[in-house]
Amino acid sequence: MKYFSVLALFLILLTFNMFSVGQATQSRTSTPQPPSRITRPDSIQDSGLYGYWNNMSGQGRAGGALLGKVNVEGEPLLWNPILISVLCNGTTTYNTQTDPKGNFAIAIGTPPGAVGLEGDVKRHMETHFEGCTVQASFAGFHSSAATITQRNLRDDPDLGTITLSRAGGREAGTAVSRTIESAPASAVKAFEKARTELMDQKPDKAERDLQKAVQAYPSFAEAWYQLGRLQQAENSGDARVSFTKAMAADPQFVLPYEQLAALAAQEQKWQEVVDNTNHALALDAAGNSQDWYFNALGNFQLGKIDVAEGSALKALTLDPAHTIPQTEQLLAVILAKKGDYAGALTHLRACLAYLPEGSSTDLLKQQIAFMESKVTAAK
Repeated sequence: MKYFSVLALFLILLTFNMFSVGQATQSRTSTPQPPSRITRPDSIQDSGLYGYWNNMSGQGRAGGALLGKVNVEGEPLLWNPILISVLCNGTTTYNTQTDPKGNFAIAIGTPPGAVGLEGDVKRHMETHFEGCTVQASFAGFHSSAATITQRNLRDDPDLGTITLSRAGGREAGTAVSRTIESAPASAVKAFEKARTELMDQKPDKAERDLQKAVQAYPSFAEAWYQLGRLQQAENSGDARVSFTKAMAADPQFVLPYEQLAALAAQEQKWQEVVDNTNHALALDAAGNSQDWYFNALGNFQLGKIDVAEGSALKALTLDPAHTIPQTEQLLAVILAKKGDYAGALTHLRACLAYLPEGSSTDLLKQQIAFMESKVTAAK
């Protein structure tokens, strides 16, 4: 009974903040925040990333961040942030996102043991990022790549522009629905007005104009999707209807499947979670950390342990910043279920490096202690 008791504790931690996962960890729809560090004069926090770099460049110095821009061919106005990844030796080591204008910044936190100065971060970036490549991820598009050079790290932080171009083939999944191409002018005008209103922090007006867009053109998948995103905070039922209509209007549009999977997870409808994530991953094989996490969670709940393990490992690989902390805990549960207590212990201990102190870490330490006893007993 004690074994099943600890699994229950794991699941409590796994579902901690479950209702925020669909919004806070979704790399295609959330806005990144700059990492927290000690503030000092001329720091990034003091003047902002772009002002900071202007200051450093003017003084002939380089600091602890790199800057770049993404251009999406044929798509001048995008609603959703674009995922930017740093790949070193083929492995994702850092993720960030674009702002509404397509700008992005690579700015890591102070490395462990450092005193919090910009120079410490700069040296850390030189050690780990020189020679790595930066590219964007956007379903249905190919990305160019930029290489981080010694010049970028020491003199010029500008990585230039990364270009996303249509992958071609209408059978492939896409993060931008093509239904806008056939929408009447009145629907497109309302849609674009809603985007401006949302950028101006006027969600109520944006929602009204999105309603106008779908009324003028009921097959406007992108408008249905954005309407669903606004409805999520107030009424998940309305959001589900909007996402379903977006999916029906454009079956190749990836984003509605992801949001429907998140809603199904909140309601513990595990087969729906698996069905929607499977569909999203069929359209976009690379997926993202949230797709793979929910796929792992759904399959675990359905008793498909090996499938769940594979998906959890992929989620962890794509999420070096652990924006979904539940992934590593889920993997620990899976390994414990399979009798691999040493593997479960490794992942639980890893969680201590990035989970903030509090009730969650207190529970985590209890789980670690229990798993240590299982490992000792197995020797």
